[in-house]
Amino acid sequence: MQTVHLTNQPFVFSSITMRWFSGIFAIGCLLLFLYAPGWQQAILTIIVIASLLVFGYILILKSTVRFTLTATHFQQHLFKGGWVVKWNNVQKIGICTYEHQGWHQPLPWVGIKLKDYSPYLNSICPRIATEILLSQRALLYLGARQHQQGAQFEDIVLDSKVFTTPEGKRFKGLQAMLANRMKYQRQYFDYDIFISSQDLDRDADEFVGLARRYLAAADLDA
Repeated sequence: MQTVHLTNQPFVFSSITMRWFSGIFAIGCLLLFLYAPGWQQAILTIIVIASLLVFGYILILKSTVRFTLTATHFQQHLFKGGWVVKWNNVQKIGICTYEHQGWHQPLPWVGIKLKDYSPYLNSICPRIATEILLSQRALLYLGARQHQQGAQFEDIVLDSKVFTTPEGKRFKGLQAMLANRMKYQRQYFDYDIFISSQDLDRDADEFVGLARRYLAAADLDA
């Protein structure tokens, strides 16, 4: 299937709007030099405005999340790095739900269940692993409380004991902590990787449908 790039940030820096904005900024700088009481004041004003624009640009970059779907793999790109999973290592994709009084309520998370943790753990950088561990604490607590394990939450969230895969591969440190977190989340929600619906450019159900089409069309023996 054709490679698709998705992003939660519709603002494109190479767009015609950005070119117009750059032109207006350049004209504004010229007018400042022409009409400001002194060139020092004009330069100071330009520096302040440019600094604010750079700060805003960095904030946009930090909040930007991108996804790449190809015939062979699915990848998430974040400001600090990212992770990748091959379709042949994906067991299922769906909307994460919370069971309450026999009813399953959808949560604002898309879940991915893996066949093997090792490729994912090897592909993820420490900064992203740390960000996942911190950003998904609330989801973990919800699952622990649903399974009457709220009292053990602190032990669960800090679980860093050595993780051993069924194939005998051992993970330690931050990788072990992430693997143990995935193990708990699988018990609670039957998924290992979670994507916030706030990071998507479309409805979560539509995103899941797109991902499932790629999964169905993928060569699972590749």
